[in-house]
Amino acid sequence: MTNKYLNSVMATVMARNTGQTEFQQAVKEVLDSLEPVLEKHPEYVEARIVDRIVEPERQIMFRVPWQDDKGQIHVNRGFRFEFNSAIGPYKGGLRFHPTVNASILKFLGFEQVFKNALTTLAMGGGKGGADFDPKGKSDNEVMRFCQSFMSELFRHIGPDTDVPAGDIGVGGREIGFLFGQYKKLTNTFTGVLTGKGLEWGGSLVRNEATGYGLVYFVTRMLQARGTDWKGKKVVISGSGNVAIYATEKAQQIGAKVIALSDSNGYIVDEKGIKLDTVKRIKEVERGRIKEYAAEHNSAEYHEGWQGIWTVPCDMALPSATQNEIDKASAETLVKNGCIAVGEGANMPSTPEAIDIFHDAGVSFGPAKAANAGGVAISALEMCQNSMRLNWTFEEVDERLKLIMHSIYDQSVEAAEAYGMKGNLVAGANIAGFVKIANAMMAQGIV
Repeated sequence: MTNKYLNSVMATVMARNTGQTEFQQAVKEVLDSLEPVLEKHPEYVEARIVDRIVEPERQIMFRVPWQDDKGQIHVNRGFRFEFNSAIGPYKGGLRFHPTVNASILKFLGFEQVFKNALTTLAMGGGKGGADFDPKGKSDNEVMRFCQSFMSELFRHIGPDTDVPAGDIGVGGREIGFLFGQYKKLTNTFTGVLTGKGLEWGGSLVRNEATGYGLVYFVTRMLQARGTDWKGKKVVISGSGNVAIYATEKAQQIGAKVIALSDSNGYIVDEKGIKLDTVKRIKEVERGRIKEYAAEHNSAEYHEGWQGIWTVPCDMALPSATQNEIDKASAETLVKNGCIAVGEGANMPSTPEAIDIFHDAGVSFGPAKAANAGGVAISALEMCQNSMRLNWTFEEVDERLKLIMHSIYDQSVEAAEAYGMKGNLVAGANIAGFVKIANAMMAQGIV
């Protein structure tokens, strides 16, 4: 960056958030895009908009004591980072995973601010969670943890204040326990959490949303190249909701998904992934992806998830975790002929990898744009809760498709307007930032 103001903001972020590398990376990636915006809008500098937007409005940290089935007491750490509410109540997931810390949640919350703005729906940004691992825990242990977690969090959230959702480690089971405790503590039945069961306020398409939305966004990227999904070989990392439903939608429109992974390793099936098997193993049996290879002779299993990016493909959809595609992986994908990358996970490509994709002419869809389908459906769930209505699968899916197309169009138009035509990373950052900045300007210094 050559802009003195942006450099000073980045220096402050580095000093105030020592060791929080994920958060620092996320902030720098946005700030790198904003120089032409600030040149055109000096009022943003005068109002110190960037200084304010990189600092969470509220940071909440609390202990979560709970008792396991053997009567032993454990203490975990809970968090909620309410980042920005300029355009609506804080909105973002809860993550339960041993790796959860302030840096990861702040990076996710910061990304959420821009992602939510791109949906065109009235949502601010936030993120939360705990360093609790639900894997291997009984339903009763998970319930006790969720009840303890919500016993503190409930005082900070509400349908018009902060509306959490699920994330890694927080699925339908956890959302149910969290909602039940919130309802008991507040004596209200409101849309305070999204990702709820269909019988008690949930929305159709919620499970499919991020994966489907990713495919809808990448479809527009392919159209800009004069091509489509038909016959394309696709590699998708992960095997959770995003990966499963991106696979489903890609297969529906003619692609051949040939690889999936989990934290232990990856499978390659050149005949095309049999999704019914993956769904049973991961969603019903909660097993490991290597079990797929034991059932299908056409598949090979490889230890170590990083190797998935050595599999030759036309398109890559990283949908597992942050920074999973590094410089070497990006170089391998380009060498093997990959023409498009769409981020299903949050920040799965390092800055060096993104530069390689751009330099090689690979179409690149950044996470805050390409994986916004999940939070878009969360917002639609909030709408249905407010109206006490339920929309059909087809209605919600069509709204999702329109939102993803709008996000693509906003990103393209913003990139071109500020002299970075074709750069969807810059376009998404700028489009989201301008919307938030204008709202902050209108609301004064708060």
